[in-house]
Amino acid sequence: MRLYLTALNPTDSVVDGFLPAAAALGLPVTVLTDRPAEWPADVPVALCAVRDAAAVVAATAPSPPVALLSNSDHLQEVTAIAARQLGLPGKNPDAARLCKDKAAARRAIAAAGLDLVRTVTIDPGAVPQVPAGMFPAVVKPRAGVASEDVYLVVDQPELTARVTEIRGRRPEVALVVEEYLAGELRTFETLGDGAALASLGGWCTGLGPPPTFTEESLAWSPPAERESTRLRARLDALGVGFGACHTEYVISDGRVRLIEVNYRLIGDRMDLILAELLDVPLFEHVIRLHLGEPLTALDLPATVDRYAQVEYVCADRPGRLVTAPGRVEAVHGDVRLACYPLREVGRVADRTGTNRDYLAVLHAVGPDEGSVRQSLAAFRSDLQWTIVGD
Repeated sequence: MRLYLTALNPTDSVVDGFLPAAAALGLPVTVLTDRPAEWPADVPVALCAVRDAAAVVAATAPSPPVALLSNSDHLQEVTAIAARQLGLPGKNPDAARLCKDKAAARRAIAAAGLDLVRTVTIDPGAVPQVPAGMFPAVVKPRAGVASEDVYLVVDQPELTARVTEIRGRRPEVALVVEEYLAGELRTFETLGDGAALASLGGWCTGLGPPPTFTEESLAWSPPAERESTRLRARLDALGVGFGACHTEYVISDGRVRLIEVNYRLIGDRMDLILAELLDVPLFEHVIRLHLGEPLTALDLPATVDRYAQVEYVCADRPGRLVTAPGRVEAVHGDVRLACYPLREVGRVADRTGTNRDYLAVLHAVGPDEGSVRQSLAAFRSDLQWTIVGD
């Protein structure tokens, strides 16, 4: 019996998270991907058209699957369909589709009477036109990820210019324009077994300057019980309740307002940091849910008596990264610190205003906010990154 993971590009979540977790559970594993040449040589991969559920099912034939899962935004629905066809525990395919389709998710939340966010869909080639009363607004791909091609626009001319810019890169993409939801960006991290849902906590996210929405920092900040209840209602409306889920929201005028729901673990190494903060085998827990184990079988902490701060080092210009500190780990008193590189030295890249600009992620975990913030500031001051024009 074998665990199968569907994936596209190599990610830290798979390489540093799920593969070691499968080994700890004694499960042989195969990564199904349509890009096997991009994966490290020591990762067991098999070529598969992973956007096709029938191909995923066929790829499991050589060794019967005990579980099938994915941590890719792009592959949740396909993987859910394949798991259902194989008779394996998995996510509801309709819920996976809703979470990926931002316009459909807005409609589902509104239909449940929970929130109404004014949203206009712009099909490929259509003229971008929205009511003047919607501005300021946010334009983004209907099925986008990672804040890529997401912009704040203040009027119709700026909207038209941004749509033209996006279509210059991706002419086939459908877009949505929605009213800008003001407020502090926060996250809600959950695990579920299809019957019950557990809160793992959440983060308060610091964003870079508009018009883009680059996430530059995250501070541990679990939602209050009242917020959690309202967030759970919104996830129920989308059919979310199995496996891992990462939800982004703001509190505006006392209301919980969803930004988006990513039906997977939080990304950009935050899942690994979350596992360290909670001191739980998070990736093993996700696998065990996909093996059919109930949520009650998992050892999840009722409270967390530690604090964590995360900072992303972002490129401030296009060019070649010529110096970087590499991987660094340190201890300052009771605080554990780490720097993990996200871009290799020598690589040339444009500045995009998305997480593709990340050079490294720094994090600190310790007993309280004050010591963590102080230690992380001192740690970062000793590190240096240099980009030169190319």
